Amino acid sequence: MDTKKKINRKVSVAPMMDCTDRHDRFFLRLISKNVMLYTEMVATKSAIHGDRNKILSFSPEEKPLALQVGGSDKNELAEVAKIAEDMGYDEININLGCPSKKVQKNKFGACLMKEPDLVAECIHSMVKVCKIPVTAKTRIGFDDVEDFEYLNNFIHKLRDVGTKTFILHARKAMLSGLSPKQNLNIPKLNYNMVYEIKKANPDLEIIINGGITKVSEINDHMKFCDGVMIGRSIYQNPYSLVEIEKEIFKTNDNPSREEVVKKLLEYLDDEVKKGTKVNHIMRHTIGLYHGQVGSKDWKRYLSDNMMARDSDFQKAKHIMTIVQNNEKANQVSS
Repeated sequence: MDTKKKINRKVSVAPMMDCTDRHDRFFLRLISKNVMLYTEMVATKSAIHGDRNKILSFSPEEKPLALQVGGSDKNELAEVAKIAEDMGYDEININLGCPSKKVQKNKFGACLMKEPDLVAECIHSMVKVCKIPVTAKTRIGFDDVEDFEYLNNFIHKLRDVGTKTFILHARKAMLSGLSPKQNLNIPKLNYNMVYEIKKANPDLEIIINGGITKVSEINDHMKFCDGVMIGRSIYQNPYSLVEIEKEIFKTNDNPSREEVVKKLLEYLDDEVKKGTKVNHIMRHTIGLYHGQVGSKDWKRYLSDNMMARDSDFQKAKHIMTIVQNNEKANQVSS
């Protein structure tokens, strides 16, 4: 059975460190049933030797879900690919785009763009041991290299060993001189480079990433690419996924914020009983009322209360009551 054809990557939420953990993904899935979700990047050694339940577990409701992995040891990457398949992930994605010093020190992320043969060996090892798709997320270049031929040749090496889906962040990575945050803004976007890659490789699935915030922009990019990946704007305004559901996936039965809250309350109840702290879940909901009446009050209330030492289920329930009242107030005012 070919599982690759079943994954809809038309719109996906980018892997974001300290953001897209299992609680955030569950929350996002309450809002959108169709977007593809990705984990935070997990280092191979953490996945193999760490607390696997804590690091890799997920709720079935989060699917379709991809595990993003960071590493450059082909044997470790192969082991993690098999683990991902056995745990029920729908895809495993290798990070070739993170420019942080720590990541470079451990020899993964964007610095691997300098070593296409090594990356090809790694992907070949992963493809051999699992049936789920092995995909790559990379930049369009690095340092002084922002060249179509280099990127195209890099992609061809990975294609030839079994990768058919590429997520291209349309900025080069500066491996020195800029922080990871600056690397998300300062290198100029070059969407045309991604379009040209797709034009030259019609048989490959090319997903474009970088600076995309609006449905109109998604539609524009979809004229040239197979899908769009969105990161920070979704985290800052998660309910914008409803517009994506309506306009891109043509769904009509989208939940209100109040309905999202009610389901999250049930999840919160279960998680707190297992020992999860309220703030580990609620910190992801700060943007739920982005642009709405009472948004500032909601953020302030969360800031003041979700870190309280006695953050038990009753505290969480009170927070949710505030949310529901906000929702009702918005409905009355609209």
